[in-house]
Amino acid sequence: MKKAVVGFHWIPRVLCIMAILFVSMFALDSFAPGLTIWEQIGGFLIHLIPTFILLAALFVAWNWERIGGIILMTIGLGLSPLVFSMNWHRTGSIWVALGIVLVINIPFVMVGALFIISNYLKKKN
Repeated sequence: MKKAVVGFHWIPRVLCIMAILFVSMFALDSFAPGLTIWEQIGGFLIHLIPTFILLAALFVAWNWERIGGIILMTIGLGLSPLVFSMNWHRTGSIWVALGIVLVINIPFVMVGALFIISNYLKKKN
């Protein structure tokens, strides 16, 4: 049983890193022809602000699983209406906006729940 708990310890961490890398990929659109290198770097750093916030949440979750899981779930659920609204106004499609919320926000809700479950399993053993 202890091997299962140790294995489950790493699942939310790896999934969270993968989700953060996925969100970070969107920062690459700041590189465009016609801009100076400093404008591109500045835009890139601004686009990485969500990544820095998510990395801070991962740091908290890594050390204090229950608190970090709650933070990650709050980020995922709390920003869902904003992400939905922005994409609905941009695309005009409710289904596309819901799909984007599912792809971007729901992984952090699931990872937060996995951190909380991991904390519960460790306390149980």
